Amino acid sequence: MDASTIHRRRWLILGVLVVGLLAIVIDNTVLNVALKTIAEPAGHGGLGASQSQLEWAINSYTLVFAGLLFTFGVIGDGAGRKRMLMIGLALFGLASLLSAYSQNPTELIFARAAMGLGGAAVMPQTLSIISNVFEPAERAKAIGIWASAVGIGVAIGPVLGGVLLAHFWWGSVFLINVPVTVLGVIAVALLVPESRNSRGAKIDYVGVLASIAGLVLLVYGIVQGGDNGNWGSVSVLGPLFGGLIVLGLFAWWESRTAFPALDVRLFRDRRLSASVGAIALLFFGMGGVFFFTSFYLQNVRGYTPLDAGLLTVPFAVGQMLGSPRSAALVSRFGAKAATAAAMAITAVAVAGYATLGTNSPIAVLAVLFFVQGTAMGVAMPAATAAVMEVLPRERAGAGSALTNTARQVAVALGVAVLGSILAETYRTHLTPALNQLHNSAAASAAGQSITATQAVVQQLGHAGQFLLAPANSAFVDSMRVTTIVGAIVSLIGAFVVLRWMPGKPKATVDIEEIVAVEVARAESELAAERLVAEG
Repeated sequence: MDASTIHRRRWLILGVLVVGLLAIVIDNTVLNVALKTIAEPAGHGGLGASQSQLEWAINSYTLVFAGLLFTFGVIGDGAGRKRMLMIGLALFGLASLLSAYSQNPTELIFARAAMGLGGAAVMPQTLSIISNVFEPAERAKAIGIWASAVGIGVAIGPVLGGVLLAHFWWGSVFLINVPVTVLGVIAVALLVPESRNSRGAKIDYVGVLASIAGLVLLVYGIVQGGDNGNWGSVSVLGPLFGGLIVLGLFAWWESRTAFPALDVRLFRDRRLSASVGAIALLFFGMGGVFFFTSFYLQNVRGYTPLDAGLLTVPFAVGQMLGSPRSAALVSRFGAKAATAAAMAITAVAVAGYATLGTNSPIAVLAVLFFVQGTAMGVAMPAATAAVMEVLPRERAGAGSALTNTARQVAVALGVAVLGSILAETYRTHLTPALNQLHNSAAASAAGQSITATQAVVQQLGHAGQFLLAPANSAFVDSMRVTTIVGAIVSLIGAFVVLRWMPGKPKATVDIEEIVAVEVARAESELAAERLVAEG
């Protein structure tokens, strides 16, 4: 394809890239409203997934995505970005088909991991192709359109999920990806030009495997602890310490290899560490919040999946309003002030979820979603701009890899840690009511999650009705504990920012351009993490 043809088709090519990426964005947001349905017993339209299995359905996607994001960028540079984009879309569509027809939670978890593989192959290629197709004068506009489209995907995902679940079975939220990805592959093949970087870096296979293995072990130990409540058992401590050891070896290897999967040497700069840490702490709290609010809306308050999806729209609206204003705030006050203020507001919003009860006005939740979304919309690009300010321009790619990885890993750990706190606190608060059951097997099953409790009540009939009110109260109590922990984490992030993040940027740094690029990256990544999940 010659240069003149590429130039004429550049906006059409952008549309193809956006549509392909939207499949990934929408999938991760629709999964949020489908969690309760997937947790329903197999005889009632679900898979009977436990809370820990739902956490893994989210984290299997997120961990694979985070571990391979940078590697697929390198592979695309060498093998061809168009080729890798087509492979990624095809894999994502096939894995979505497998997810839709999973027969049990284990199959769903592995299918979601395959979706993470496809998503990691798609994501890095999109911005690389945009940079290759558009001239510098139009590049910022193209990225802005791409970011806005992704923001719309974040907003419509939960609503689309609710509509699908109102008429079809839970697998439809994954099946919708198949025709989109098929059309995407065809459009990419016909319209997108091939490009590559002949001087691409080598692949760090040892680092990739070590990072994924270490994170999986660490998350497994955390989830196991919350699932069985025995944090001193070998099944919990073994994976926890094993994961930490493997991650330590990963850091040692990355600091010595010539082509690291993740350049940990950059963390020697405390300003960069603070900026990346702020992003991680921000997403840590977000991952847990969106995990439990899905169950609060559907299990405790009785909203349909469609209603629950509509109630999450204020978060996406807030983010879309906050993100474009981040650049101006950074230019006027500096990344430190903008990020610290946004993280403090996020902490207040997260703490606000602790005020919710079994009969609270639902408008309170919508307002909290909006405030949190707006604050995160400001904080994400501001913190990323601080990362780019610290690094020389030739290391911008490495900085982007750090921030992307921090977001994904933080979501996985947030779901695991806060999900475990939620599970253990719920079981503790419900124990007095469970002790009234004469069936020990039923009591054990009911203590796993609020969905499991409601399933046991259905099985027991009138004899189990007394559990419903205590279950709702226990969930709200456990949600309060979890939100306070999430708020403290966000507040710690604000203090870290104030202590170590750089202040106003140097005049030589084009903050508007940096923030435009990072808004695009951050908004596209957010859906993997709307867990409300991940992917």
